[in-house]
Amino acid sequence: MPRLLTDDEVERQLDDLPDWHREGASIAATLRAPDFPTGIRLVDEAALEAEEMNHHPDIDIRWRNLTFTCATHSAGGVTARDVELAGRIDAIVAAGS
Repeated sequence: MPRLLTDDEVERQLDDLPDWHREGASIAATLRAPDFPTGIRLVDEAALEAEEMNHHPDIDIRWRNLTFTCATHSAGGVTARDVELAGRIDAIVAAGS
């Protein structure tokens, strides 16, 4: 099982992910796509990355606003896998927006 990050470790990791914030036992970001079809394409690309990692975020789609929430439920909070997935999601959105 992945090791749970301490609060300080999570905060330090979030320094490199400016769109992300702590939300209880998870990290989350609402990212904006230029339009709805692009948003759906970005979610699809994020889903492929998540599947490759076998680590899946919660995703909420509201028009062109995409909210991703990452947590390692089996560990009870945020692990390095969540931070890695958040970074991959950021890269996808940056490349596709």
